Amino acid sequence: MYGVEIVPEAIEDAGRNAALNGITNAEFEAGPAEVVIPRWREEGIVADVIVVDPPRKGCDPALLDTILKMKPQRVVYVSCNPSILARDLRVLEDSGYKTVEVQPVDMFPHTTHIESVCLLIYKGFE
Repeated sequence: MYGVEIVPEAIEDAGRNAALNGITNAEFEAGPAEVVIPRWREEGIVADVIVVDPPRKGCDPALLDTILKMKPQRVVYVSCNPSILARDLRVLEDSGYKTVEVQPVDMFPHTTHIESVCLLIYKGFE
């Protein structure tokens, strides 16, 4: 298992949580996903599932390109911005993924903000 996050403190927390839970097969790296994940791909790391939770601007094109090159069986996309989510889903769907489920999650009651969790499956793995 691999994890990447731009906030170094979150990576430190992930490492502590892994240790507390006896997880020994996880590696975490601080940095932008659009830089770290393409490098991991070049190093030969493959993924069956990729989970992304990008900022409001959505996934960087370099990250989307890397996901499409890696062709994981499943992509889980968490989004706080419906219009950007639609944009990025279009890119993934035009390249072989199918959105099979979308679940809105109201994490901020009494506001207009809704998170969406989407499951996409690569059409070759249906």
